[in-house]
Amino acid sequence: MSNADFVAVLRSCAPYMHAHNGRVFVIAFGGEAAERTDFDPLIYDIALLQSLGVKLVLVHGVRPQIDQRLRAAGLEPRFHDGLRVTDRAALDCVKAAAGSLRMDIEARLSTSLASTPMGGARIRVASGNWIIARPVGVRDGVDHLFTGEVRRVDVDSIRQVLDQDRIALLSPIGYSPTGEIFNVRAEDVATATATALSADKLVFVTPSSPDRWRSADSTGDAGQMSAVEAERLLADPALDAIDRTYLGAALAAMRGGVKRVHLVGQDADGALLRELYTRDGVGVMLYADADYEATRDATIEDVGGVLALIQPLEQQGVLVPRSREQLELDIQHFNVIVRDGMVIACCALFPFPQNQMGELACVAVHPDYRRAGRAGALLKRAETKARALGLKQLFSLTTHTPHWFIEHGFRKASIDALPMQKQRLYNYQRNSLVLVKDL
Repeated sequence: MSNADFVAVLRSCAPYMHAHNGRVFVIAFGGEAAERTDFDPLIYDIALLQSLGVKLVLVHGVRPQIDQRLRAAGLEPRFHDGLRVTDRAALDCVKAAAGSLRMDIEARLSTSLASTPMGGARIRVASGNWIIARPVGVRDGVDHLFTGEVRRVDVDSIRQVLDQDRIALLSPIGYSPTGEIFNVRAEDVATATATALSADKLVFVTPSSPDRWRSADSTGDAGQMSAVEAERLLADPALDAIDRTYLGAALAAMRGGVKRVHLVGQDADGALLRELYTRDGVGVMLYADADYEATRDATIEDVGGVLALIQPLEQQGVLVPRSREQLELDIQHFNVIVRDGMVIACCALFPFPQNQMGELACVAVHPDYRRAGRAGALLKRAETKARALGLKQLFSLTTHTPHWFIEHGFRKASIDALPMQKQRLYNYQRNSLVLVKDL
């Protein structure tokens, strides 16, 4: 990587460094993650998050480690409807496996060798009996014995750990007020903890990339899915058990008030960092808030974002140049699509009420977000506004994109079809095509 590339990458990450600093993230990964050869890089990336000021709660699973210990003891793992049946012998394996893996994770987080990405780091970790559980009990006639479910999370204790700049590490173990120990699903622990803490993000590190879900996004964007779309996907009977577990946990967290849940595959190097510190990430982000990507009227605060969007097109001659001062005067005529705080598309509607016409101008979409129907969505919004104003026609002047307008119902017209005020301002040197659409 060249020096210029390095600087550009670092600068592009800066908004997320500022946004994530001091935020509470709950990151969960299954016991399968610890079996992989790339487990150390995952731990290094987690440690880097903590160094960047993120307040971290880690939740680890332990399913394959439990199964290994059971089979080593000559016992077969028992499940009913995807939930482990934990008898006394299985509980002993749960305790041994969870304790062993927890110590392995603590050891890795303690690494500070100069030859590793954690060189010079001083990561402090704390664990505790912070999950209060109760037995699952009998379901479909099957007694799950020492399998439990989360009853309550000791939020105050976890917050004390986070306030001391330590990582809170949770195993899938719960404790009852009567002193019993229960085996609890890691996904449930992560969901309950994120909800109780009002975490800013819940992140599930999955065994493989969740690309198989990415086509479910109705907007055409790969990396995000609304809660409504997730509910629809969960209702699909073809969804496999693992995906159903993660998706169900994500939806439960969003219902509990967690606005963003990320599903990130461990199979891509640095996937966790790329998901959290780039705009579109590499996984799937489920969002509960409707304004993650919103189409709305522009405000004066959007002027800088609109300028950044249209200036490259002005330099290419696609759009007529506008000064910042002019844009500030005209901003009330603009509509924008804002994605995670960045203006990614815009258009303007300038009414000519005396002619019952409106000019559709400055249609622009960021290169990374084209071919997903956003320009068409802005056109529909402009048409709705134009009808509300009593306008009968829209017109637009273009030199580069006449086919897009024609595909959306415009027809070629002469300069005489324009309002007289616009005819006087027509730039014959630019020789723009005139396109008109009846409303």
